[in-house]
Amino acid sequence: MKLPGHDAMARRAEEQVTPHPVRLPRRAVQKPLRQVAKRLLLALLVLVVTALIVYADHAGYGDNADDSVDLLDAFYYATVTLSTTGYGDIAPVSDGARLVNILVVTPLRVMFLIILVGTTLEVLTERTREEWRQSRWRSSLRDHTVVVGFGTKGRSAIETVCTGGLRKNQVVIVDPNLKAVEIATNDGYAGVLGDATRSEVLLRAEVQKARQIIIATQRDDTAVLVTLTARQLNRGAKIVVAVREEENAPLLRQSGADAVITSASAAGRLLGLSVLSPSAGMVMEDLIQQGTGLDLVERPVTKPEVGSRVREVGDLVISVVRGHRVLGYDDDSIGGLQPTDRLITLVRTSRPAQIAPDIRRIAGE
Repeated sequence: MKLPGHDAMARRAEEQVTPHPVRLPRRAVQKPLRQVAKRLLLALLVLVVTALIVYADHAGYGDNADDSVDLLDAFYYATVTLSTTGYGDIAPVSDGARLVNILVVTPLRVMFLIILVGTTLEVLTERTREEWRQSRWRSSLRDHTVVVGFGTKGRSAIETVCTGGLRKNQVVIVDPNLKAVEIATNDGYAGVLGDATRSEVLLRAEVQKARQIIIATQRDDTAVLVTLTARQLNRGAKIVVAVREEENAPLLRQSGADAVITSASAAGRLLGLSVLSPSAGMVMEDLIQQGTGLDLVERPVTKPEVGSRVREVGDLVISVVRGHRVLGYDDDSIGGLQPTDRLITLVRTSRPAQIAPDIRRIAGE
């Protein structure tokens, strides 16, 4: 059964189909008009050089009309020669002129043709080059992060993850909006254009090989369908979903989401906290902005910390992750730290050396 909004999104995706639904980031290139103008100027330069070479030895050329070759005749000869038209009314008659035609004019003719047809050849070979790039990209892509929806939520989420160490070439954006995909590729991410509720679209993003999936769609019903589809294609990936309404969170968890963030209620709680204590609100805002001020970091227990109490750890421990349970720092059941425990700590960003390796491993680098 399709939920409301699914057909509309599917139609929009179909209307925006392009020959290459997967778009890879690329270096900045010149605008087409500038490229054409540059090629024309080069062709004109070759023509002028050829005409001057011919005119410099005009005595070695014969003209069927009046037996003399002036500057206009030199440009005429250069034009018909470089364009391979070759009327034959003007021809080199001396040995020197013929030698110049062999060693100089002929290479210039080849250069002239290459310049003129270069744009056409580039267009014809663009599709082949793009298919080769995509084939190489697919073969090397694994343990990456797929972001469904490149709106405000999706963009902020992936910026935060990249701050923790994830490389941009390990991120694939999926969005039905062509402009959003173009923005993503301009930012250095790979982009897939299409409706993420469809398996073939997620397969283009290699979701079956992804380590983690971030779903930040505009509608909650779309998020449910994407989560179901993604979980069916990848049983082991970590799926984090953002929803608008808190009542939809249980449905997302049943659909296969590992974590569900309610954007509306989270924003409301932050607003309320800022009313009660503006300073506390500023601290919370700082905590959710990775890479600035104070950061919340999840890391494993080190060997020297095994058996220690939470308060004996050098970092400020907020919680202890033991198995599938998250225990508060003051929970008496924690006891001594175990080798398999993970600590959620509060650290300053000026201490990246201790936490960076584990962050990169978590993020998928």
